[in-house]
Amino acid sequence: MPDHSLHLLTNIVWHSLVGPQAPVSTGGDGARRYASGFSPIVAFEDMTRPNFAALAPYCEPGEHLYCSGWSGPAPAGWAIHAEAVLVKMVWEAPAPAPAPDAGAAAVRLGSEHVPQMLDLVALTKPGPFGPRTIELGEYFGAFDGPRLVAMAGERMFAGPLREVSGVCTHPEFQGRGLARELMQLLLRRELQRGETPFLHVMRDNRSAHAMYQRMGFRDHQEQVVRVLSRVA
Repeated sequence: MPDHSLHLLTNIVWHSLVGPQAPVSTGGDGARRYASGFSPIVAFEDMTRPNFAALAPYCEPGEHLYCSGWSGPAPAGWAIHAEAVLVKMVWEAPAPAPAPDAGAAAVRLGSEHVPQMLDLVALTKPGPFGPRTIELGEYFGAFDGPRLVAMAGERMFAGPLREVSGVCTHPEFQGRGLARELMQLLLRRELQRGETPFLHVMRDNRSAHAMYQRMGFRDHQEQVVRVLSRVA
């Protein structure tokens, strides 16, 4: 991947929301967020001087929002509820070779699967996810009867960069490699399109971080991520 595209990762949410995903974003001067129903993620053009005043009209009081790359004090009228560190990882390997039966159990997820997706997200908590997040890219899942037990999909993208996101597995089905197979399916499709896959993982999620490294991702950058809300 050309080095000039890596700078987008530092503020990938912003570049996504003012770029290819502008139709599903809203906001004011220097501040954007995914529209209602999508993942509740916000971004600022200048993370050192975030324009919260421009963002406020687009956020309901008490609505929990996710923001990465900003570490200043909470401005008046806003509260910080949680803070952690995430790792941005970039794919740096050949396309994963499909197993003989790879993808056999994969189902392309659509709007009819949203209730099952939300149930799995509520159980596994892979990160911010809304009922319309599925519109941001391709999502694939594995089922046990009518129950969705694993999924992986796509969320942000800007330039050649495409995020692998929403990776989760029902606790009763972990250890079978279901999410990994779904991720590999997505990776092959993205690489065939000439895209560079990337993902986010929490720094303290060491097992997932190690798995992504074994798959072929490398660490690119660490950033603070916060959950915040506008105070009524």
